[in-house]
Amino acid sequence: MLDTKLIRSEPDKVRQALINRNSDTDVLDLFLDLDEQRRKALWEVEALKAERNSVSEQIAQMKKSKLDATAEITRMREVGSRIKQMDSEVAEIESRISDIAYNMPNIPHSSVPVGKDESDNVTVRSWGEPRTFDFEPVPHWELASSLDIIDFERGSKIAGSGFILYKGLGARLERSLFNWMLDVHTTEHGYREVFPPFLVNRRAMVGTGQLPKFDEDMYHTDKDDDLYLDPTAEVPVTNIYMDEILNASDLPQYLTAFTACFRREAGSAGKDTRGLLRVHQFNKVEMVKFVAPETSYDEHERLLANAEAILQKLNIPYRVVLLCTGDLSFCAAKCYDIEIYAPGVDQWLEVSSCSNFEDFQARRANIRYRPEPGAKPEFLHTLNGSGVALPRLVVALLETYQQSDGTIVVPEALRPYLGTDIIS
Repeated sequence: MLDTKLIRSEPDKVRQALINRNSDTDVLDLFLDLDEQRRKALWEVEALKAERNSVSEQIAQMKKSKLDATAEITRMREVGSRIKQMDSEVAEIESRISDIAYNMPNIPHSSVPVGKDESDNVTVRSWGEPRTFDFEPVPHWELASSLDIIDFERGSKIAGSGFILYKGLGARLERSLFNWMLDVHTTEHGYREVFPPFLVNRRAMVGTGQLPKFDEDMYHTDKDDDLYLDPTAEVPVTNIYMDEILNASDLPQYLTAFTACFRREAGSAGKDTRGLLRVHQFNKVEMVKFVAPETSYDEHERLLANAEAILQKLNIPYRVVLLCTGDLSFCAAKCYDIEIYAPGVDQWLEVSSCSNFEDFQARRANIRYRPEPGAKPEFLHTLNGSGVALPRLVVALLETYQQSDGTIVVPEALRPYLGTDIIS
């Protein structure tokens, strides 16, 4: 959430940010109009309260002097009723202002390129070269079916379209990948592993920005529970410190977690529905950072490097893309996507988004820190990135390492975890 003081004091900056994001500026105009109404109403109610206090003293003196204060008492009853009405109006205005603020996106960092959509994103660098084949590479769904490691039909039979049944070495490959990635992040990159709940409450979803804006994309339990299935480990891990004040000595904190993730993908019907390209349940390893504001952009680059290291160890070609303002997510101030090449489908697939949210999420979740002992608490900065998401990583791995006979060579880093060097 943006600081409402910033919106009031620098509306032109916020307006330009909304324009750059292709967002409606009417919400800003409404915010400013309501804020002016609030200011006038507060001025009026404070004036009435001051008058009531002054006249109350007069009434006390009149009663002490045995004078008739009936008129003054009657008028103060009317003033009291007006104050009550005005307080209610102010509360209603403040509620509307808060709703607008919760639905207003973050301001992009100055280093983010201005653009309309993904066509204006900037490729920062590439690593590795896509493999050259002496045969025609086939898509992962054909490989997985012929090797009997993924059963797409029975997954759909059990839960519906977009749900996957992994079998045999397919299931073991999935488990090996997230165990290996957690080990890399904890032993080489300095993260502490946590294992959070797979269900979160509404407050947690609001804290990281999934609600209220993206409610239709989330899986929600019945109204009595009012819980949501994790759309990403970002939600439970970031909210570990919801409503808490940390000390400067507690920062930076690096946490990593595996969770299953659940998304309806309500706005993506009909897009890339074959195989593992777009599913409703998938596994992912997430990295989350809590840092002091002055270090957050250096930490952002290190976060990106940690995600890249996973792909380098698997020797899977990738490119790093800096998202433009028009393609930036709701909460992010800056974001890099990492895309890997899948030769069987001939596509670049996003497997990680590494984002700096600055204090946007911390303000929503009320996560603060004291810069020094006794200092006034300030909002810290939160960052996260996938380290990495599995479905598309499995796509690229199967398609990149396929052999002409339909078998899959296992990347060397995974062999101790999978227990074999060939999937056949």
